Amino acid sequence: MTNRAHGTFEVKLTPQAPDAPESSLGRLTVDKQYRGDLEATGQGQMLTAMTPVQGSAGYVAIERVSGTLQGRNGTFVLQHTGTMTRGASQLAITVVPDSGAGELAGLTGQMVITIADKKHSYDFEYTFTDRR
Repeated sequence: MTNRAHGTFEVKLTPQAPDAPESSLGRLTVDKQYRGDLEATGQGQMLTAMTPVQGSAGYVAIERVSGTLQGRNGTFVLQHTGTMTRGASQLAITVVPDSGAGELAGLTGQMVITIADKKHSYDFEYTFTDRR
């Protein structure tokens, strides 16, 4: 059975020192506070690649989420993969297989993030699988 969770979140990105001053590669720490159907914190690392073309870039991130998802307490890991091509973005956020723990064991799913008026919201479609 597929479930849906909705809510908002705040995110704090903290740039880390670059490998080289002229590098187009970046690394950031990610701290999130989720509200709504997912009451949780998220912590992770993001790697970015900027290009000389305005609006074109890429990023990957791994985020560990800890809290309560519609009454179930536990942790899971999200994998982010994003690209921008001259301002057009593509983003995939997926639960890492078998990363759910506690009451979130067996969690699978995908998350969609929306940013409007500088506010972040999420739509999380998920299921629980038998881990045998």
